[in-house]
Amino acid sequence: MEVQRVQSIASLSKHANTIPSEFIRSENEQPAATTVHGAVLAVPVINIGGDSDEREIIELISEASRDWGIFQVVNHGIPDEIISKLQKVGRDFFELPKEEKEIIAKTHESGIEGYGTNLQKEIEGKKGWVDHLFHKIWPISAINYKFWPKNPHSYREATDEYGQRLREVSNKLLKWLSLGLGLEEQKLKMAMGGDDIVFLMKINYYPPCPRPDLALGVVAHTDMSAVTVLVPNEVQGLQVFRDEHWYDVEYIPNALIIHIGDQIEILSNGKYKAVFHRTTVNKDNTRMSWPVFLEPPPEFEIGPIPKLVNEQSPPKYKTKKYKDYVYCKLNKLPQ
Repeated sequence: MEVQRVQSIASLSKHANTIPSEFIRSENEQPAATTVHGAVLAVPVINIGGDSDEREIIELISEASRDWGIFQVVNHGIPDEIISKLQKVGRDFFELPKEEKEIIAKTHESGIEGYGTNLQKEIEGKKGWVDHLFHKIWPISAINYKFWPKNPHSYREATDEYGQRLREVSNKLLKWLSLGLGLEEQKLKMAMGGDDIVFLMKINYYPPCPRPDLALGVVAHTDMSAVTVLVPNEVQGLQVFRDEHWYDVEYIPNALIIHIGDQIEILSNGKYKAVFHRTTVNKDNTRMSWPVFLEPPPEFEIGPIPKLVNEQSPPKYKTKKYKDYVYCKLNKLPQ
């Protein structure tokens, strides 16, 4: 059975002022009714480059991870042109004819990887206004190039180049997050799987939507990953839940947006908080984003780090294999 892609639905809906009912969110989720309008949330912005004082970086990252669960890093060392190339090849892929994109469509057997639309079970069969592409970019042993676009021809080169630079930034972030908890600098990385940590890239494609007041790109959630490193395009869309309200997050060109995910919250025994966020869509412009999820290997067990557990701070989470955590979360089962 052919899957209907949101990009095709958007083309058909272009001149209408309506969208199919499965994309219309319930009233308590509709962006028009639930967003604080005219306010942009200035999440912490941390300069991690040049002659920045490392102790100050650790303090700022730790504070942001405890209080916000999200921060943006600038002067991160990934050149603007590498980010631009990544964005260009992703955009070029989604602008290909449908038949060409369907060559790498996900199947029941492929699991998460491939080109697709729906991701998880949604209440009342609702859908997000987004198509996506998932594939692993690291470690080499986990990569299946079958799910990497062959067209545009420079896709692999641009993505590899970005992935290499991203690993350098990620190692620094994990070190600072670890030191911010009073742990040895390699502790968090090792507790997530060490050199076997999986880097899973997703490209989100949110086409223009005639009723952005009623639809969401991605429903409110926390990320299953340990850490997510995200590059957006310039079209506003990321929102964070703060003080019982939804706010747009300020866009900073070529900054990396860092989300604390569920696994770091678990490892830190709740000291760091996973950020509750969602994505809105735009009436006139296509929004895209490139999150890379840093995940433990499927069979790896994750639980609170023993050093962070004591009488005053008993374990708040169960220890379980990452694949079991994912299964429960995607199927809306208790953890």
